Amino acid sequence: GSGKSTQVPQIVLDAGLTGGRQIVVLQPRRLAARMLARRVAWERGGDPGGEVGYQVRFDNRSGPATRIKYETEGVVLRQMLSDRELRSVGALVFDEFHERHVDGDVMLPLALELQRTTRPDLLVIVMSATLDTARLRARLEPCGVVRSEGRLYPVTVEYLDRPARGGGKTPVWELAAAGCERLLERSTHGHALIFMPGAYEIRRTVEALRAVRAGRPFDVFPLYGELPPEAQDAAVGASERRKIVVSTNVAETSLTIDGVTLVIDSGLARKARFDPVRGIDTLLIERVSRASADQRAGRAGRTAPGHCLRLWTEAEQAALPSHETPEIRRIDLAGIVLTLKRLGIDEVAAFPWVDPPDLAALDRALGLLRDLGALSRRDGRLTPMGERMTAFPVHPRHALLLMEGEAVGRLPSAALLVALTQERDVLLDKVDRTVRLRREAALGNEEVSDHLLAIRAWRYARERGFAREACEDMGIHAQAARSADAMLQDLLRLARGVGMDTTERTQDDMALRRCILAAYSDRVARRLGPGNRRCEMEHGRRGTLDAESAARDGELLVISEVREIGGRAGEAEVRLSQATVIDRDWLAEMYPADLEERRTVRYDPETKRVTAAGELLFRGLVIGATRCAQPSPDEAAGALAEEVVAGRLALKRWDDGVEQWIARVNLVAEACSETGVAAVGDEGRRAIVQQICHGGGGFKDIREKDVMPHVRAWLAAAQRQAVETLAPERLTLSNGRKPRVVYAHGQPPHIALRVQELYDVTAVPPICKGRVRVLVHVLAPNQRPVQITDDLGSFWRNGYERVKKDLRGRYPRHEWR
Repeated sequence: GSGKSTQVPQIVLDAGLTGGRQIVVLQPRRLAARMLARRVAWERGGDPGGEVGYQVRFDNRSGPATRIKYETEGVVLRQMLSDRELRSVGALVFDEFHERHVDGDVMLPLALELQRTTRPDLLVIVMSATLDTARLRARLEPCGVVRSEGRLYPVTVEYLDRPARGGGKTPVWELAAAGCERLLERSTHGHALIFMPGAYEIRRTVEALRAVRAGRPFDVFPLYGELPPEAQDAAVGASERRKIVVSTNVAETSLTIDGVTLVIDSGLARKARFDPVRGIDTLLIERVSRASADQRAGRAGRTAPGHCLRLWTEAEQAALPSHETPEIRRIDLAGIVLTLKRLGIDEVAAFPWVDPPDLAALDRALGLLRDLGALSRRDGRLTPMGERMTAFPVHPRHALLLMEGEAVGRLPSAALLVALTQERDVLLDKVDRTVRLRREAALGNEEVSDHLLAIRAWRYARERGFAREACEDMGIHAQAARSADAMLQDLLRLARGVGMDTTERTQDDMALRRCILAAYSDRVARRLGPGNRRCEMEHGRRGTLDAESAARDGELLVISEVREIGGRAGEAEVRLSQATVIDRDWLAEMYPADLEERRTVRYDPETKRVTAAGELLFRGLVIGATRCAQPSPDEAAGALAEEVVAGRLALKRWDDGVEQWIARVNLVAEACSETGVAAVGDEGRRAIVQQICHGGGGFKDIREKDVMPHVRAWLAAAQRQAVETLAPERLTLSNGRKPRVVYAHGQPPHIALRVQELYDVTAVPPICKGRVRVLVHVLAPNQRPVQITDDLGSFWRNGYERVKKDLRGRYPRHEWR
């Protein structure tokens, strides 16, 4: 509330600190940049475009006389592409820096580097009501720190008694409307400001407010970035009546709505994140930080004592993060990486980030830029294509779409597609059947592309002057279509400025679909089956195609929107929308190096035979089948062996005798390594099984095969003889008996005899050159062990009398010495 956003630039200008050069104020949001410029221009007796102006993407109200210029951070960053030293700029004012938008995070190190090198006269000012001052001061030294308390009246903060979210509880808009009604009944002056996470929640809140008594004597206004300027002005401007403004976090900073004394805060914001592992954008409703909540509460104390109702509990307040996560750590970095490459920064990982990005996100961005042809696959340097992409203030894939559109004579249509992606969907979803049928009759029943359908919807809206009623009758969002039209004109004007041919030379929709593929080649998807909306993409990603997609019957698609949606992570799902059907041959023509053929051999449990199949893959995604020959003997043996080792098939003659022999081999290999006997491990078993299976093409061929010859063939003849000698199948005892030795993996060998069969035996000879003692399982007449020992002498001396006492009564007919 100190007035820093409006007053500091004027103070710098009036003090003559920039030598007549511009003071550029960087703003995180377009709406704030426009409105601040309007306010400061009014304070200085002018209009935007004169001494005070603004420039946001595709909207420039400034001229040669402009000295204070409010710009979004990305605009200033793009200015550096043509003027690396910012020669026309005398001061850079980073406003609301706590929001940590990625463009601002990149501009600050670039500005400081300019100061240290060619522009020591450049002033750098960083401002916010909630700054980590100590950390920034260390980066900016030498610098001064200015603190202004502003004019902030006390604000009473009220919390809920119990958590409001989850478990099917009251929707947040109803809680806000009820809380607003209660607070307004207690107050006699001032406006109310309600914070909601997005346009949908804002609309529901406005409806709820108009349904309660408190809403009737008040003007109710929505406020969010996608609204037309006149609607934004109405929400922020002066009002003769008390008003309720329902806003996203655009009203959290920079913008001051005069007269607000009541704030109802949902504590929620819709935040964009990017998952570099799956390559998808997420848009989830999340809790705000404590710093953000404090900013929102402060809105109630700008002009008088105020009241803030937080729709969460004090316990939940303590659990909030202290500050917002910097945007650099949660969004797609392809655009900013391309800009840095264009500025000559080849090693982007070494760039002096305010906060370094996640390396996985950085790698994903570099990979996408290579796929788009913006960076060389060989050395990662900027290509001529990549340099051309930087001419457009859009995502690199959209810049490529424009260039591909020009190449096939459809630049206006490609530009329209880009414009349509920047706004909300031009086609309303979840319309009733009557509207859907009416829309299909008017626009045609498009069966291959949501993108082409959107173009037809936009043309329908334009032909009717974007009239709201006419558009709504067809389920078309009039404002989205109007906004796309304005952006289309800006894109075409920019394209003409860089010498591109902006004439529509053909109406070939197939060519346009190929352009879409070029821009989104990393989002090729294959439906998992007829009537199935589940799709598989590269790297094993899966998602669900929108039920109303025009391309829902296509087999191979390219998707421009891959988004994880939902209120909480546990409820989120990957939604695929804006799809276009593509032809497999296009991939072969456009990306021959990214196609590979893979031959797979597997055992078919239904036919009980080994089969071979050929697959065609695009960047790891199976997109079709190819013809291939029958499995070779080695391939068939490998597939059958895999089933046997996994336990899904059983060799009838792989019996206990086989396992005993393998255990004997492994014991000799461990105890007598000098013999050169090799142990039979997992890989050895697999090799033996594969040898047994060789020559077979199905289970019937191997089921009855003799096993032992193959197992014994693991060793040479001399080694087999060593096993027979060192780990004998039977031992000869002093009483003449020859019991079988039982060998087991991981356990000592043992013999098992009844007590009577062990009379006169005081010791069992060791095996493996005397290195391995053989256990004796002393059995009762019922063949159950009563003692396990490797020292028979000790058993006779110390244990036998107890055993005899226990057993003689039960088995009187047996000899008991």
